[in-house]
Amino acid sequence: MEVVDLKNNRQKEKQKQSTRELIGINEITDYSIKTAFGELVYFIIHPTNISVLSESTVSARIYALMTVLKGIAEIEMLCLNSKENFDENKQYLKKRMEEESNPVIRKLLQMDSTNLDRMQVQMATAREFLIIIRLNRGDENSQKDKTSDVFPYLSRIEKNLKDQGFTARRADNADIKRLLGVYYEQNVTTEKFEDYDGERWVIIGE
Repeated sequence: MEVVDLKNNRQKEKQKQSTRELIGINEITDYSIKTAFGELVYFIIHPTNISVLSESTVSARIYALMTVLKGIAEIEMLCLNSKENFDENKQYLKKRMEEESNPVIRKLLQMDSTNLDRMQVQMATAREFLIIIRLNRGDENSQKDKTSDVFPYLSRIEKNLKDQGFTARRADNADIKRLLGVYYEQNVTTEKFEDYDGERWVIIGE
């Protein structure tokens, strides 16, 4: 009788999966993410510092957002925290200060810690607001989800956002990969995300 190790088989199958498969992404296109639950298109909204606005202006902004939400049934919203986390660095510096006997070195460590505090305060409001449109291409009766109608439909949404006073643009392939980096690992420092590890070192022959 053959004994099948189901646990090891599952682990081997999981190891064969790519990162995209593990997080449920079928494909990242030039303008969207394709998943088993639909195709997602992202619009990046430039944030407004409402702390410096008058009460009437804030109310107007809220009304403008309500108008956008009422006009687009498929709309979803997402807020990303795009600031770096220095907690581990600060804990390390604190531990080093407690262990350090040299007052000069201890003062330098304290200055480093203070600098990290200052950087964290400056980045405290680093947020990214996203409007998400979920395209359901499986619905043959939905005209706006057919390929020929997708871009005009998305252009109308972008125009609607701008008409309501929002500074918005549709996320492209590089934006989407950066947003995924922020969402999954709080990575806000990588300038260019590769599709494959080591892609930048590959020299394509003529």
